[in-house]
Order: sequence, then structure tokens, then C-alpha cells
Amino acid sequence: MKENVRAGLFASLFVLIGFPIIFTVSSIVTGDWRYLIYSIGPILTAGLTGLLFTLHLMKKKSEIR
Repeated sequence: MKENVRAGLFASLFVLIGFPIIFTVSSIVTGDWRYLIYSIGPILTAGLTGLLFTLHLMKKKSEIR
């Protein structure tokens, strides 16, 4: 299986940056800030996990070459 590190990095950064923006906008529009509050934990968990694995893989690939 070919590993696409660039796509993993993009997905992780989108989760860490894009999702909070989406949930902030939805919280502003609806006036219910629970959308943002309840999404922070899963966003950080998914985004940071993906980012750490991606950066580890990028570092591993650069050591091989």
C-alpha cells in the first residue's frame, strides 16, 4: 500500500483548523455554543493523533533517503 503523507498532513490540518471554524460559525449562527464546546475534544483527539502519526512518518521517510 502506498502511503500518501501529504494527504494525511492536509487532512490533519483541516481537522485542526477547518473544523473549529465550521463549528464556531455554526455556534454563532445558532447561538448555541455547545456545538463548539462539545466538538473541541474530538477535534483535538483526531487532529493531533493524525498530525503526530503523519509527522512521524515524514521523519521516518526522510531518514531512509
